[in-house]
Amino acid sequence: MTYLELEGIDKSFGEIAAVRDFNLSVEKGEFISLLGPSGCGKTTTLRMIAGFEMPDHGQVRLAGQEITSVPPHQRGMGMVFQAYALFPNMTAWGNVAFGLRVSKREQGFIEDRTQELLELVGLGDAGNKYPGELSGGQQQRVALARALAIEPKVLLLDEPLSALDAVVRVSLRQEIRRIQTQLGITTVYVTHDQEEALSISDRVVVMRQAEIEQIGTPIDIYTSPRTHFVATFIGTTTQFKGVLEDRSSGRVRFGDQTLIVGSDLGSEFQDGDRVIVFIRPEAIEVSRPGEPVEAENQLTATLQAVTLLGPVIRLSLQHEDLSLLADVNTNERSRFTRGEEVLLSFPAQACRLMQQDET
Repeated sequence: MTYLELEGIDKSFGEIAAVRDFNLSVEKGEFISLLGPSGCGKTTTLRMIAGFEMPDHGQVRLAGQEITSVPPHQRGMGMVFQAYALFPNMTAWGNVAFGLRVSKREQGFIEDRTQELLELVGLGDAGNKYPGELSGGQQQRVALARALAIEPKVLLLDEPLSALDAVVRVSLRQEIRRIQTQLGITTVYVTHDQEEALSISDRVVVMRQAEIEQIGTPIDIYTSPRTHFVATFIGTTTQFKGVLEDRSSGRVRFGDQTLIVGSDLGSEFQDGDRVIVFIRPEAIEVSRPGEPVEAENQLTATLQAVTLLGPVIRLSLQHEDLSLLADVNTNERSRFTRGEEVLLSFPAQACRLMQQDET
């Protein structure tokens, strides 16, 4: 059942459209990420949910009640900002307890709830420290505990990890997801980091130029992008531009070669269409010419560069005028050398087809 709903939301600043025709239904307890480049409208959308901005058109509903014109302090939402926004003259304990004191809760409840939340975020023994005595990651944990202290109906997080080091970001995003799951709290999370969104979300809303490009689960967004922007913004792809020769068999003419993209094509494709075939680097197998391969698609390329990406090696390859990328296991690093001609192969089901005019 829908818990938080945004319907027909529009917001402009002067002549600049910040959000256009935004429609989203969020289930109770769901973790939603708004993902997109800077300036796409994701933070403005979050601020309209919080009540800090008013939409020009449309409605915001929570638990079936319209809250579009309800002021922020009456919406029952917790907000975690990018810049922490902690009170520097208060200890971690004081920052977490602040909202409870404003709400005039009983002192015993305040003490128990504050300590409980500090322990929940892993700072049970740091309550007497001031923000200046805490690391960036610890300060963000305090900000999270403070937002949770008032038992919000919805938790809103605006780029909460962008100012932190990479290792801390990975650790803290996992902690945020653990806490969200444990509490079952409905959460809307804003980020420009695709890895962050894909790793912790139930669903991802990809935005571009004030509009929604696609909504889906992380696996759907990654494996079945619906637009050229989503296909290129999420992850890494190689693109083959060609002509659809036979829709029934999924044959695409690419230069002097034929690619097979699968026969289950939608009715929007017709023979003769100018199309783009997208393929992810991990779907491409690399071998030497003459070695047996089973995939439907095969072409030769020259290895240009080898880049270590932690668990995988990324190979940069050249096939005529086309640059390609392929990921192989690190133990294959010494198998191939720069300048060597290799055979690339990939199955039809790994291909994603899109019209060229959709770019």
